[in-house]
Amino acid sequence: MGKTDPTSADKSRPGGAERLDLTGKLLIAMPAMEDPRFARSVVFLCAHSADGAMGLIINKPAADLSLRSLLEQVSVSIAPGLADRPVHFGGPVEHARGFVLHSGDYRSRVTTLEVAGGFGMTATLDVLEDIGAGHGPARAIVALGYAGWGPGQLESELAQNGWLTVDATAELVFDTADAVKWDAALRRLGVDALALSSASGRA
Repeated sequence: MGKTDPTSADKSRPGGAERLDLTGKLLIAMPAMEDPRFARSVVFLCAHSADGAMGLIINKPAADLSLRSLLEQVSVSIAPGLADRPVHFGGPVEHARGFVLHSGDYRSRVTTLEVAGGFGMTATLDVLEDIGAGHGPARAIVALGYAGWGPGQLESELAQNGWLTVDATAELVFDTADAVKWDAALRRLGVDALALSSASGRA
């Protein structure tokens, strides 16, 4: 998957025609998704424009890596009593770089990408420093790497029924257990995961 500029905001095609903008939506991988990195994944789209799309997988904890160990690796002080939590595999692009998807109550001292619906995304070290100090965002998912699509690539995958889309809610993104997030996202669409898998298997 190609890289894209998360800050791009072009939302129109030549001639003024409206184009699809899924910024702030969730992508739900269809059961027939061929790329194993995205199997049963739920992706929060931080940006979607004519230049491509950028998102974070929000239901795949990274193996053998916790928030506490990540903070220690980047030499961030940890406040006593800070609850540990998993670090997520955000996607295959720049997998050594950290991204924090968070509630809209927080804004970085450097830069935060504000996303409609009460979300924000920060990729600078100060958000980890604030989390470590105990005064970061009220809700957050810390991820390494991101998912990126080049111009027209996501639209092509949608046309080929690679993904379903649904509105993001804070409850689904932050409060739902990773193990059931895919099923919960499907239920928001009124879709039964078992029936969808069966139909996909016959396609």
